[in-house]
Amino acid sequence: MARDQVAPDKIDAVGEITDKFRNSSAAVVTAYTGLSVAQLKELRRSLGENAQYRVVKNTLTKIAANEAGINELDEFLTGSSAVAFVTGDPVEAAKGLRDFAKDNPALVIKGGIVDGALYGADDLKKLADLESREVLLAKLAGGMKASMAKAAATFQAPLTKFVRTADALRSKVEEQGGADTPAPAEAESE
Repeated sequence: MARDQVAPDKIDAVGEITDKFRNSSAAVVTAYTGLSVAQLKELRRSLGENAQYRVVKNTLTKIAANEAGINELDEFLTGSSAVAFVTGDPVEAAKGLRDFAKDNPALVIKGGIVDGALYGADDLKKLADLESREVLLAKLAGGMKASMAKAAATFQAPLTKFVRTADALRSKVEEQGGADTPAPAEAESE
């Protein structure tokens, strides 16, 4: 079904959903049958500001997804459907959906699109188990800092070894009573 076959009063809805798909880094399709209005409000709050949870009509959503260049979602758009459109970190949204589903088994994660790749329900659960982008970046920065410190120590080691060797030679020369004999560094400069 194409947009031109949609009832005139639904064209705006298709356009709005199309825009949501285009402006989202992820779109996760869920089944919500059995959730109360209060639970849906709680779910929307738990997803935060970087995700919007919308109950959708499957036919209109399929048309909108196809217009946005996403053809893979059709298999998930059956039965009662709602979509979490994520504009922020997909890991945080996946965690929010997973955690809410633990307490509310009526929410079933069907699958979705994350950065253009198709994810099934199990893939989204694995994504939810990842650490957030900020945590991963902090770990990367920490690892890079440690690598730099190790590199600095490696570069400094030959100089330190040279100084110790020169001190040992000077001490040996002084012990042998060669106070009149110039130290190795002084001998080179003459």
